[in-house]
Amino acid sequence: MSNQPIKITETVLRDGHQSLLATRMRISQMIPMLEQLDAVGYHSIEAWGGATFDSCLRFLDEDPWERLRTLKSYLKKTPIQMLLRGQNVLGYSHYADDFVKEFVHRSVDNGVGIIRIFDALNDVANMEVAMKAAKQAGAHVQGTIVYTISPYHSRETFVKTAKELVELGADSICIKDMAGLLVPYEASELVKIMKEQISVPLAIHTHYTSGMASMMYLKAIEAGVDIIDCALSPFSMASSQPATEAMIAAMEGQARECKIKKEQLYPIADYFRQVKKDIMEEFHLNPNIDIDTKVLSFQIPGGMLSNLMNQMKEQGMADKFPELIKEMPKVRAELGYPPLVTPTSQIVGSMAAFNVLLGRYKMVPKEVRDLARGKYGRTPAPVDPELLSVLTGGEPLIDHRPADDIAPQLENFRRELAEKGYQNAPMEDVLSYGLFPEVALKYFEAKGLL
Repeated sequence: MSNQPIKITETVLRDGHQSLLATRMRISQMIPMLEQLDAVGYHSIEAWGGATFDSCLRFLDEDPWERLRTLKSYLKKTPIQMLLRGQNVLGYSHYADDFVKEFVHRSVDNGVGIIRIFDALNDVANMEVAMKAAKQAGAHVQGTIVYTISPYHSRETFVKTAKELVELGADSICIKDMAGLLVPYEASELVKIMKEQISVPLAIHTHYTSGMASMMYLKAIEAGVDIIDCALSPFSMASSQPATEAMIAAMEGQARECKIKKEQLYPIADYFRQVKKDIMEEFHLNPNIDIDTKVLSFQIPGGMLSNLMNQMKEQGMADKFPELIKEMPKVRAELGYPPLVTPTSQIVGSMAAFNVLLGRYKMVPKEVRDLARGKYGRTPAPVDPELLSVLTGGEPLIDHRPADDIAPQLENFRRELAEKGYQNAPMEDVLSYGLFPEVALKYFEAKGLL
């Protein structure tokens, strides 16, 4: 059992505003507090990756690479942490190895210190290239286990994945509970067994969606977890992380008391309270997302529930929503119990919606076909054999690492950009274009680069 002070990764600059306000915080709203955040003594500040890249280009008229360099110029002591979707990088499908390697190297060159790497299916083969590139670039590699519940997931399977990640060179392991499914006492047992069987530091990440996050953290801390993800209070709770100040207060006077003093966070939190109001006004967003314990039964992340509800309303089928909620777990089981995280959550959700609207598997979207074929990697359980031919449309199954089928992409992306009028684009812009072609082109055009 660890008696070391608990360490905190601060998420206000990434997951906090991604979870509550659709990733709309600008770099200009971050700058006034960066030096103060740097002085706090956090383990790391999560400030890049996830949806920030897309949001910068699409909604904020910002270059994500420039944002990263600016962050680095202020955050001199505290490592900048990013979230990377393994072979998917920051997109929704797999990229070639040359693209993944270059993206990782450029991220580190521009200021990232810790890269949290995950795969939606927990398929380690989809994380290997990114992990090796990050090690080579000199970053701290945090191998990640996506936590979910199914007959095919157990403490033993999670520990097995963690050990494989450590063998690949992970400097730390993160248990990523993206839907708030990890209950306090299970967290305690899972952390204990992890700490017994892996030698690297252990981090834990959750969302407040089910209302249990702080209790879960407390049990994880008692069991010996090393690092917890928290968000400063204005950007905490609801579908975000537990509040940083509250977790620090909870540990005061205890064996693992945090080295950070909550009082030094108060003025920073006050500043971000105003930022939150400004973002809400500018983008007409409402961060008051209800806690919904139904997630524990349906295992559907909160943001996804509201998206599905809106889609059903748009189709004039809001009355079918209860059917959709029942259909989701069935579809998930038939597709091999993928954890519901980007992009698998969208794939399972859209398939369930089509089943309710049109009849079961009358229409199978391409992404569902790809998932069933193995194009996203190995599903935790086999796809339902009775449905396999319907789901794959008779296309061949993929039983190897999907990225092995993707030819190198970087030179093609560079050539395409040149053909569109952007000559000699820096590599960062080639990577932006490769990830989000239409959005990046619009941005480059607005900046007079095309």
